[in-house]
Amino acid sequence: MTRAAISSADRLGLTLFIAATLHAVTILGVTFSLEKPQKQAPPERTIEIMVIQNPKKSPPPQQADFLAQRSQQGGGEESERVRTTTQTTQPAPRALPAPRPQPPQQPQQKPNSSTPKRVLTQQRPSTKQAPPPEKKREKAPPAPQFTLEGLMTSTNQEIERLSAELDQKTRAYAKRPKRKTISASTQEYKYASYLDAWRRKVEHIGNLNYPDEAKRRRLYGNLLLHVALNTDGTIREINIKRSSGHKLLDDAAIRIVRLAAPYAPFPAEIREEVQVLDIIRTWLFKSNNQLFSQ
Repeated sequence: MTRAAISSADRLGLTLFIAATLHAVTILGVTFSLEKPQKQAPPERTIEIMVIQNPKKSPPPQQADFLAQRSQQGGGEESERVRTTTQTTQPAPRALPAPRPQPPQQPQQKPNSSTPKRVLTQQRPSTKQAPPPEKKREKAPPAPQFTLEGLMTSTNQEIERLSAELDQKTRAYAKRPKRKTISASTQEYKYASYLDAWRRKVEHIGNLNYPDEAKRRRLYGNLLLHVALNTDGTIREINIKRSSGHKLLDDAAIRIVRLAAPYAPFPAEIREEVQVLDIIRTWLFKSNNQLFSQ
């Protein structure tokens, strides 16, 4: 009888089988159990902490629809500009208390007509005047209702009125005569030549008609005189710009200018430019009883 030979492969297989069996027993035999968490008692006080970040300030809108305490942009669902309003609810009507029952009225006793009445006291008529009757409040006239057509009509009328007023002022300004002021410092030849001839004529008439009273009282002084001449040489106006301090000399200067009128008409070259010539000169009444112009 012979024994079967055991090879190394058989021994390896047996060893692996035994090891696998032991591992299976060990793994399946170990169990795990989870402990149930115990409920903790609630704390006595709780504190809620809310963290808020500082929001960035947005720039104010360039064209605001309304004024409010804080800028609001990007809100709302209305397509038109509508001011926000708060709807108020009327308070519920209070229940009125129930009326109290009134006691029954007793029948009034009729006075006995057989017994005579005695007047013990007599009331004096009151001296108080009755209050005047209240005046009826007059109803205010209804407010005028403006319509688009009425506003357009009134606007057109106002524009027409202003246009007519402006046109009238333009015409009045265009009708004003063209004026030029000349004095001793005028350098244009055509005006300087006419002014020199006018001055020599006034001085000549003034020395011939020097005021006698000024000679007797030995009055002298200087004054600034304005004379406006028309194109034909007639006087348009005369006024004193600066007085000499003596009314006698001021009146004498005006009288001398009027005595020397009319003056020579304007030359053609001056008439083409101006219609009124304003001459401003200083006149001197000297102590030697002579009139001189500067």
